[in-house]
Amino acid sequence: MEGSEITEQVTGKVVEDDDLILKKKVFVAGATGSTGKRIVEQLLAKGFAVKAGVRDLEKARTSFSSTNPSLQFVKVDVTEGSDKLAEAIGDDTEAVVCATGFRPGWDLLAPWKVDNFGTVNLVEACRKVNVNRFILISSILVNGAAMGQLLNPAYIFLNVFGLTLVAKLQAENHIRKSGINYTIIRPGGLKNDPPTGNIVMEPEDTLYEGSISRDQVAEVAVESLAYPESAYKVVEIVARPDAPKRAYHDLFGSIVQR
Repeated sequence: MEGSEITEQVTGKVVEDDDLILKKKVFVAGATGSTGKRIVEQLLAKGFAVKAGVRDLEKARTSFSSTNPSLQFVKVDVTEGSDKLAEAIGDDTEAVVCATGFRPGWDLLAPWKVDNFGTVNLVEACRKVNVNRFILISSILVNGAAMGQLLNPAYIFLNVFGLTLVAKLQAENHIRKSGINYTIIRPGGLKNDPPTGNIVMEPEDTLYEGSISRDQVAEVAVESLAYPESAYKVVEIVARPDAPKRAYHDLFGSIVQR
């Protein structure tokens, strides 16, 4: 699988009982979150089988109206270590998408538990079950200090809750050293509204402002599974009304990893 795209179906392998073609299975961590849910829905629409990792099974069942037999819920907590996660991911999974995020509150260690240690646990779980494709939803400005953006209001705000961006950056570094085929997606400010512009994709540590619809973030995550040009890359994305519409192989292909 290393360096290759994940297709939506495995050709030539037929289920004898009902003649259905076996589907590639993707594990999504944070599947009931605002972005994670969109990723699950778009994966299903593309024909993937999805194993949705959630903390609350009842919430998951009420969050998704779909009765799609290709959707399976698995109870997981990314903070509980890699062994349990490896069991949940299983040896039938082809890729993992991490769309987790901590809930703002008084626990200043929450970003580190979820955005750092939780992501690291997922990566180590992948290594234990030989999953070699990992997609992470991160954020622009994670390396804001090195970009000279310490006084950027967005950098300050996002680090108020326990140095969230620093935690995310440390997790990114672990992924990049793991040997796993990764795509790290750093979106701008996340909007729940439908897209109002086309996607702008830039190399790491380039964008320091801008926003994007969660629908488009989910789309980039799903499309990254199909294009080998996305392998071993960190991409930053926002949407702009005046940006030209570009094909994904052009978007990913334009990024030269540093």
